Amino acid sequence: MRTLLIAITLALIPAALAAQPVTGDVHTVVVERGDTLRALASRFGVDQATIARDNGRALEAPLRIGETLSIDNRHIVPPRPPGAILVVNVPQRVVFVATSSGVIAYPVAVGRRNWQTPLGEFSIAAKEVNPTWDVPESIREEARRAGRSLPLKVPPGPGNPLGAYWLGLSVGGIGIHGTNAPTSIYQVSTHGCVRLHPDDIAMLFGLVTVGTKGVLVYAPVLLTVVGEDVLVEAHRDVYGRGPADALAFVRDRAYDLGVVERIDWDRAATVIRERAGVARVVTREISSPSGAVSRPSYSPHPAR
Repeated sequence: MRTLLIAITLALIPAALAAQPVTGDVHTVVVERGDTLRALASRFGVDQATIARDNGRALEAPLRIGETLSIDNRHIVPPRPPGAILVVNVPQRVVFVATSSGVIAYPVAVGRRNWQTPLGEFSIAAKEVNPTWDVPESIREEARRAGRSLPLKVPPGPGNPLGAYWLGLSVGGIGIHGTNAPTSIYQVSTHGCVRLHPDDIAMLFGLVTVGTKGVLVYAPVLLTVVGEDVLVEAHRDVYGRGPADALAFVRDRAYDLGVVERIDWDRAATVIRERAGVARVVTREISSPSGAVSRPSYSPHPAR
């Protein structure tokens, strides 16, 4: 299975618009032995259904070795408060890390609907390599109800669901950590923690220190501007906390950025309805004096 660093240069944004940058790219992927749609979705940070739809294939159809897929994992970076280095957007299922050379994006798993990831500002309170999992009583009780038993502690090793790295947060009794189940990434499946692929948590661990500040946000719909293009990104409202009228929310944001007239609103409505979970161009077509119709097209920077 391939190793992927989803680290991307910042798209250039006109400062006057106060728009957010976009990470990601449109990747060409050749299917290797062992690849599945779920595994690729987890690694690239894109829903399986979106990959299937973008490639004109059935969701349940198995991948073929040597098959070529186009995987678009462009994401709009949510705003972050002053001083915050990390932003975790729960419905987006991505953690964004601000560095001196740009923003790095890692797909994550977040808390399930009945065990939600808390929101708000936080700081890194602890860093631990090869952590022992002190199993919370609430999780042990859940296991008992399901007819299973869990120990009080799980030592470091391949059976530890925290993986090899733990970043304890100052809020909610949760942490950012690795996993021994990589295909669980980009799911709404944890007991509130933020879970990363083993390769990604190893890199993130080296980018932060105790005291590094971040924020957990809930933004299922985002809009930004890149050059002449307007992009909208819409996700499932997994906790039911998003705007009641997502299209009206996007229109308000477009007014704020002064780009209402540049948007194809039918296309924007389609992006919101599909909730594909990636940034889509919604710029309206422009007619030239000669009658030719064209539309600016955003080309993402290559991934590095």
